[in-house]
Order: sequence, then structure tokens, then C-alpha cells
Amino acid sequence: MSIDFRNTNTVWASIIATTLQRLGLSAAVVCPGSRSTPLTFAFASHPEIEAIPILDERSAAFFALGIARQTGLPVAIACTSGTAGANFYPAIVEARESRVPLLILTADRPPELRDCPGGQAIDQVKLYGHYPNWQTELATPSLEITMLRYLRQTIVRAWELALFPVAGAVHLNCPFRDPLPPLPEAGFSSEQEANANNKRILVEQFFAGLESPPPLPTLPISPISPHKEPIGIIGQNASSAIQEWQQCERGIIIAGPAQPGEPELYCRAIANLSQTLGWPVLAEGLSPLRNYGYLNPYLISTYDSILRNSELAEDLTPTMAIQIGQLPTSKKLREWLDAKQPRRWAIDSCHHNLDPLHGQTTHLWLSIEQLVFTSYPTPHTLHPTPHKPFLESWCNAQEKVGEAINRTMADIEEIIEPKVAWLLSRVLPPETPLFIANSMPVRDVEYFWAIGDRRIRPFFNRGANGIDGTLSTALGIASPIRPALVRENRPGVLLTGDLALLHDTNGFLLKNKFKGHLTIVLINNNGGGIFEMLPVSQFDPPFEEFFAMPQNIDFRQLCATYGVEHRRIGSWSELTELLSSLPARGIRVLEVPSDRKADTRWRQEHLGKFAIF
Repeated sequence: MSIDFRNTNTVWASIIATTLQRLGLSAAVVCPGSRSTPLTFAFASHPEIEAIPILDERSAAFFALGIARQTGLPVAIACTSGTAGANFYPAIVEARESRVPLLILTADRPPELRDCPGGQAIDQVKLYGHYPNWQTELATPSLEITMLRYLRQTIVRAWELALFPVAGAVHLNCPFRDPLPPLPEAGFSSEQEANANNKRILVEQFFAGLESPPPLPTLPISPISPHKEPIGIIGQNASSAIQEWQQCERGIIIAGPAQPGEPELYCRAIANLSQTLGWPVLAEGLSPLRNYGYLNPYLISTYDSILRNSELAEDLTPTMAIQIGQLPTSKKLREWLDAKQPRRWAIDSCHHNLDPLHGQTTHLWLSIEQLVFTSYPTPHTLHPTPHKPFLESWCNAQEKVGEAINRTMADIEEIIEPKVAWLLSRVLPPETPLFIANSMPVRDVEYFWAIGDRRIRPFFNRGANGIDGTLSTALGIASPIRPALVRENRPGVLLTGDLALLHDTNGFLLKNKFKGHLTIVLINNNGGGIFEMLPVSQFDPPFEEFFAMPQNIDFRQLCATYGVEHRRIGSWSELTELLSSLPARGIRVLEVPSDRKADTRWRQEHLGKFAIF
């Protein structure tokens, strides 16, 4: 694509779009408005960028977040001046906390129209506080070649800082003077002059070296071996830790929420570590580990129920623990770790503090793949682990509690919320991308998601743990906007409660631009089920009105308003049939009615009983 020389703004904006595209940008989400007109034209006219117009800025930002989650590359979001950009804020917070790359471009009035009644002008400099990885205001557009080079290199820097050293959002505030549309201005008196200017800047030379994204940084870490030791300061720390681990008979690995770009490599790395040490892996339901069960026989999915048995909790106390990423959601697990205070190591390449319990924890600043990544064993080449009573005790508890949960769930005929997560783990098609909403869905996934071999890909917004943008993020994850380096698109599923869905119904406005498929499994218990699990539920009033907040929405009518398919589920066999094979296009809602108070009583009654044997 050549530079658009119709006026100064088109030159400036087309350099932004082309630079980003050559770095690897495949999608730009564009919100309506006048001041952002140059950016809109640049993205909409670029043949290799999919520009997606979205009305609601909050929805747009979370939709972009979803795309960035499934591609691992930055997505651009552009909006007009004024409060439009303020609606991006929740998604930018989530991007920082969950390490998702975003490029935020907020159009702005030029300096001479600020701090005066210029209209639709607010202070947009550092609008998002400390949440972006980097933020700057671009210069006002100029045709000087030195300024165009400055623009190109600033965009390159923005792209890099959205990815490295830790992924997150980058904010570029972009002032534009009139004329905003591609109208003639002084210096652009004829088409011939525009062509002459275009030839003056040799496009291929100007954009040389931007054809591919910069490579991911790596650390020279060797696999666990008595003959190969990691090198460097980080490597020395890892080598010392490995020696301690190999001498420990009572160790556990805790794998928290994770959305790795290559889930199988991630799972193989953890399996390698687990089998080398002979330690069990307590695998969070929001990790891909439970969906790659064939890689490791030492996975523990039922730890929350196991630790509700005080005798087992005491017998299974470790002296050491390796924490991969963040801690799992389970409050019971956190309380147990806090009480037992095992020596702990956190493995993660990020700079975040990963220990909310403030224990004796050492952070190894590398990924699990970097720690144990050369050749991974397969199920056919694994060597049996020598007799280890501590490991066997964990595995025996897992087997008994897992059987109790499966037996109980299989016998349940009435519709209850806890069974939904268990059923999804057993019936979703292989490699389905599943977005799990916050509040009760993430907890039921942790309690009941069964170990299997379906390679389901869990996604979630657990950075800030909010319900903002639930539907929009799920639509982004299910969108077939993928660079060649990303796997084939598959129909997606969203598991959500009613309040989380209602909080983002503007996401349905994406329907006409959405090219993939999303099945929404809507658990409608008419209120916030998570609050039923908290002590505040004992105080009514004001509990029902101010915490549970029932909305009494007819979802059939709501779906009809947006032209979305709706089905109210009456049996488990019906839900199984509808989930076993997913459509290729469109959005549909499968409404699962439930009683939140009855569901809460069921959890309180059963969670502590599964580990009694």
C-alpha cells in the first residue's frame, strides 16, 4: 500500500496503519467519531487490515482484548476525542493485569483547541494513569521527512512495548487539525503533485525492515539434568532451586490460571517437571492442564474438595511448592498454603508480585518452558517414577474424590448450576475455545472440571476479575481474525451467569460484523449467585435487592431484539446434544435456568463430602 497523499492527515494516518500492518497488525477496531476520521480512513482502506466498526467503546475495547488473547499480537483500537477514550479504561486495566497486548489510539484536538470551549475536548494525556506499558502524545501531523521518520519509529516502539518485556496496553494520543476527511489543502493542489510526493518517499525503502514482528526474547536455560545447568544470574538461581527440589520427597506443583500461546508445549513442560521430580500437579481449571490429561498421570483436579477434609489436608502437607503463574482461584487452597507455609518458588517471566500470601517465596524470572524446554517426553517414553508415598497419597485422593464427583454428577437429573461446568468438560468438541465468565462460573470450573484429553482452550479475564466486557471478549476470542501463525479458527463457547451477560449486552451489537460462531451457555439464576456464597447473604434486607440484584429479564425477548438465536434448556440430554457439535457461524444463547439458593445449598452440602471415604 502506498502512502495516501490526499492531505497531511492522510499521510500521517496511513503511515501509522502501514507501519503497524508490516509489524504484524491484522485487526483494528474503530469506533465512530469525527476527530478520528484520518485513522478511520487509514484502517478502513488498508487491504491487509481487517477494520471492524463498533459503536460502544467499552465493548470495542474488550472485543479487541479477546482478539489479542487468541492471537497473542496487539490489536489497534481507535476512537474520537472526549469521553470516548475513557470507555476503554476497564479493558486497559484488564490488559495490564492479564498481560494482553493492545494499541490504543485516541484522536484529540490540537493544542490550540484545548483548555478552551473547543468542544469534545478533555485532558487525554496520561488518561489511563499507570496502566499502560507506555504512553505518549504524537506530534501534530507534518509532512517533513524527519517528522515522518519520527512517526514511523514511534509506532515501532509502541508495538514493541505492547509486547515486551511484558505484554500490555500502549496508549498513543493522536492530535489532528482540520481538514479531517481526505479533502484538499494547501500543498496538495493536484493529483499529479500528490503522485510526485508519493514517489519522493520511496515506500519500500521507508518501510524496510518492518515485514515481520521482532522475535520473542529467550533465556539460555537448559533442561533439568545433573550434567547441564542453567547459566546467568537467573540460571544460577534456577540451578540452586532445582537441586533443592530434587532432594525433596514432599513437594507439590501448583499450576494457576494460564493462557499460553502453545498450550501443549506448556503442558508438556509441566509434565516434564512433575515426572522428573515425582511431584503431583494441582491444576487449576482455568489452566489447559486438565484438558491434556494424557500427558501426565499426576494431575490433581479435586484439590479444593480434598483440602476440605482436615485429616487429608494435614497428611498431604508439602515442605516445598512450585507455583507456576498466579495461584489458583480456590480460597480453600490459599488458606491451606497460608496455614502450612511451605517453602515456595514462583515460576513466571513477568515482573508482578505473584504471592498474595506473602510467604517464603522466591520468584524465578522465567517461564516454565524456558526452565524445562528441549525435548519433551511422550506417554510412550515416560519412565515410571520410583515409589514415592507422598505422591501416591495425592494420586489416591484424586482418584477417590474424582470418582465420587463423577458418580454424583452423572446421577443428577434436575438442572443445577454446578453440573454445567462438569458436563462441558465432557462434551465440548476438541480444541473448543471456551471463555469462562467471572464470579460463579470460574469457581464451578475449578471445583468440577474433569481431567480429559479434549484439549479445550480456556480463556478468561482474571487480571482484574471483573464482569466488564464478558460477551465482547468472548466474541473477540471466537472471531476468525488470525495471522497465519495462529491455529485454525474453531467455534467458541461462553459460560456465563445472567448478570455478567446483562452487564455487556451492547456486545450483541457486534452480531452483524461477527464472522465466527459463539454459543453462550447462560446460567440464569436471576441474580448474583456468587454473593449467595458469602456471609452477607445472611442479611436480608438488604441482600436480595442490593447484592443479588435480580433483574427479571426475559432472555428470549432480549435475544429477539438483537436477532440472536435463543433456546431454553429443559434437560441435560438436550444441552449435551446442542454442545456436542457447534455451528460454524452466528451467535446463539442456550439458557440454563437454575435456582441460585438451591445451587448454593447443594455446593455447601456436597463440596465437603466428596473427600469423605
